[in-house]
Amino acid sequence: MRSLDFMLYALSSCVAAAMLAGCGGSQPPIGAPGAMPQTSGIATQADGGKSWTLPEALSDDLLYIANSTTVTVYSYPQGRLEGTLRHFYAPQGECVDARGNVFITNFGTGQTFEYKHGGTKRIETLKGPTAGPIGCSVDPTTGNLAVSAFGGIVAIYKNAHGKPTEYTDPQIAKFYWCTYDTVGDLFVDGQDSGSGFRFAELRKGSHAFTDITLNQPIGWPAGVQWHGNRIAVGDQNNPVIYEFKISGTSGSKVGTTPLASHADIYKQFWIEKQTLILPNEYVTGKGSRLKAHFEGLYFKYPAGGTATKRITAGLRFPTAAVVSAAPPK
Repeated sequence: MRSLDFMLYALSSCVAAAMLAGCGGSQPPIGAPGAMPQTSGIATQADGGKSWTLPEALSDDLLYIANSTTVTVYSYPQGRLEGTLRHFYAPQGECVDARGNVFITNFGTGQTFEYKHGGTKRIETLKGPTAGPIGCSVDPTTGNLAVSAFGGIVAIYKNAHGKPTEYTDPQIAKFYWCTYDTVGDLFVDGQDSGSGFRFAELRKGSHAFTDITLNQPIGWPAGVQWHGNRIAVGDQNNPVIYEFKISGTSGSKVGTTPLASHADIYKQFWIEKQTLILPNEYVTGKGSRLKAHFEGLYFKYPAGGTATKRITAGLRFPTAAVVSAAPPK
């Protein structure tokens, strides 16, 4: 498994260069040291480099998948390509609020962008934390936006606007993904200074994290999402999603979702009712014939197993997924 940690350090060094020019051309490095395998050409909308969405995107439920420099927009659950948002540099995480507005963390510039459901123009650009924003989540009780950053900061923006309040945890050197539960408690995963997995909770109204011990080893942080009364936690080193019940400072494993269908390199997944959506990359071939494959996989949740649907149009190094429901008519 190629680690996100390496990718983020590599991206940090490339930000100083002119966008992607110093990072191997059209995509940032997202793997272990060495040449990145090239994929066959992907058909894209001939739009002169501008963001676009089809008119029906405004009234459809939409799936947003972040890629290396774009965010592709699909009808959900059909998976029909309905748009492409452009001018990103290594977007890492996505989240959605109660109105269907979508937030996208842009690691390469230290910003978080907000779009209306089906829209092509940014309606908000939030600055900070500059040290590599990765995950995000919206508090369903307040509308506050949390952004977790690789530099060891979690920033919370009141009503998803303005200047954030920043939080740190002495046990976590690098934050990855985050999720709110239904009562406004925030959960985050990350790593300590020795790259060991860490998990913590910022309880509603608290100003300090509570560190939580999970009874299932996690090799490398991946996405986290509150689902029902449990929290789903991914592991970049294993094709599996775990579910935990949280009590105090402990997390007890209560479910396991195994992922087949070449599920290999994934980061932020999304659970939409009984469907798990997994942006995925896998590599075939050997030596000079290596080929990278990019896809969005649907799995039955929590059963897992073989993917029930596969999306490939417009994807290139996908990192995150989120579903935005169409506004009521």
